[in-house]
Amino acid sequence: MMTRDEAVRHVEAKLEHRFADPALLHEALTHRSAVPRRQGRNRGRQKGHAPGKTPRGQGSNERLEFVGDRVLGLLMAEWLFERYPEEQEGALGARHAHLVSRPVLARIAEGIELSEAIQIAQHEESAGIRVLASVLADAMEALLGALYLDAGLDPARHVVRRLWDRDIEKSGQPHKEPKTLLQEFLLGRGEALPHYELTAADGPSHAPIFRVEVRALGQVGVGRAGSKRLAESAAATDLLKKMGQETERA
Repeated sequence: MMTRDEAVRHVEAKLEHRFADPALLHEALTHRSAVPRRQGRNRGRQKGHAPGKTPRGQGSNERLEFVGDRVLGLLMAEWLFERYPEEQEGALGARHAHLVSRPVLARIAEGIELSEAIQIAQHEESAGIRVLASVLADAMEALLGALYLDAGLDPARHVVRRLWDRDIEKSGQPHKEPKTLLQEFLLGRGEALPHYELTAADGPSHAPIFRVEVRALGQVGVGRAGSKRLAESAAATDLLKKMGQETERA
């Protein structure tokens, strides 16, 4: 297993970019749990914050995540506009929503082994949040935000088009979410719509894990994720696979 410093250097190598401002990279890889909410007379006097505490998230990757989300959205829209010149807004929007979604972001993060480079508080580490899709996706967006602020749009574009190349090339038709595919499959057979049920919500309040079951045709699909919507999507995927249906159309 790599040390964290080694993991950070590994991420830089995967990006093929050496940061001129290493502080941006460090911030992008700092989960909010690793930033103590320090007490102090002169701290937390920003507008809208009670004196005596560091504002929640300050020093973490949340601000860079905000930037990276916009950077990725723009670059992906530009790429799709070039890649599919005959498609209109509806189809392009469906592709875009999929390519910037949390599951895809988390998979990209796993591909560059980002998880080992994220700085997380020990008590959260014990809870296993390092491997949560939400944590990985947020860090990936923050990394893109840091890259943009460090070097501009062209290097960010190069990284996005290299890391997302497999995902954009494999979709011959606009992506449909698993819940939509499940609904279409059932309606096409004249069956009732699926029933989703939230069966559990565990973990810390800022990083809960939801468990959802979906039932149709006497079968049950189960999904777990960091949001109810994503857990429903995972449950639909599980049920579709049990019914012998593909969840992605190549």
